[in-house]
Amino acid sequence: MSTAASSDKSIHLLAFDIPIPVNYGGAIDIYYKIKALHQAGIGIHLHCFQYGRKPAPELENHCLSVSYYPRRFSPFHFCRQIPYIVRSRTSDNLLRQLAGQKLPILFEGLHSCFYLDHPSLKHHLKIVRTHNIEHDYYFNLARVEKNRWKRLYFNREARKLKRFEKILFHANGIAAISLKDTQHFAATYKDMPIDTISAFHPFNQVEYHPEKGSYALYHGSLEVGENNQAALFLINEVFSKTDIPLIIAGNKPSQELVNCVNEHDHVELRTGLSTEAIYKLVRDAQVNILPTFQATGIKLKLLISLYIGRHCIVNFPMVESTGLESMCHIKDTAAEMRACLKELMATPYTREEAAHRQEIFEQGGYCNSVNVEKLIRMLFPRPVDYR
Repeated sequence: MSTAASSDKSIHLLAFDIPIPVNYGGAIDIYYKIKALHQAGIGIHLHCFQYGRKPAPELENHCLSVSYYPRRFSPFHFCRQIPYIVRSRTSDNLLRQLAGQKLPILFEGLHSCFYLDHPSLKHHLKIVRTHNIEHDYYFNLARVEKNRWKRLYFNREARKLKRFEKILFHANGIAAISLKDTQHFAATYKDMPIDTISAFHPFNQVEYHPEKGSYALYHGSLEVGENNQAALFLINEVFSKTDIPLIIAGNKPSQELVNCVNEHDHVELRTGLSTEAIYKLVRDAQVNILPTFQATGIKLKLLISLYIGRHCIVNFPMVESTGLESMCHIKDTAAEMRACLKELMATPYTREEAAHRQEIFEQGGYCNSVNVEKLIRMLFPRPVDYR
């Protein structure tokens, strides 16, 4: 039974995964969005698809109800025109729950949108929170994937997602996670309310660390091909030609990455870490170095590094159209990164830099308090229109 108080304003929130443990970007965004909505007085009927994670009683502290639905894995889904990540997230019970209460519905990601156009929900106000331009994301996963069968799956899924995205015409609004994504959706869904609502996260205040760190850090989920590629790039192209210590933190590294780390005494791989252990590494690093080869969505690891870390080196795709450029050292080549690393390892992180970051975050729409107000206005427009 939920311990959350009842609310005059309530919603259904349909999550593509259980957001606890809070250890990857999608889970972080959903969990801290739930907390922000609850703190703002919004009652939440949370619906989670379950696969590989256990029910999380803690969610009941922030929700009026929490329901779980098994994700339906079947080889037959691969043969259908609907994307696998969507078709595997269906439940007759879920549809009954959504249709049974005429409340606004927040769909998390295109993954959860199977019922967006269902006749039973035609009188509900429906907002879709997009986490990426999904077909771009999957095409990029295919581009860096070395396993031919996974590469085939990612390419097929990308094509299906591009077609399926048109289901968004049945939404009443889109809450895009980045300005670039907003521009993409606005070009297609011209008459629909679309707003940029950045990722929710656990931080309110930029931290200041006057002492210097002794290493550089790259962190991310290493089972994601893009992150594996970035880690290999850093070792082979940047740190193999310098003696600056590098820690790579993340779960499920490839064997290729493990072998590459073992070839360098000043490079260390840490896996199986808790969220707090990752945060400690971010805080203690002198430089957080975060290249990406996929400019999609907003990278939560960048926000984390800027809120609680010291210096941050990125390449342009990491900060494109984010408004975070002035907080980062943008270097696009390995040689530029090496030179910048050498300089920053000897440069204290100042209180003025921390204050500048705080100002940019507050003005640029990266504060939870600002973003939850924008989301609530989308979910409860005046006058309410459920057409």
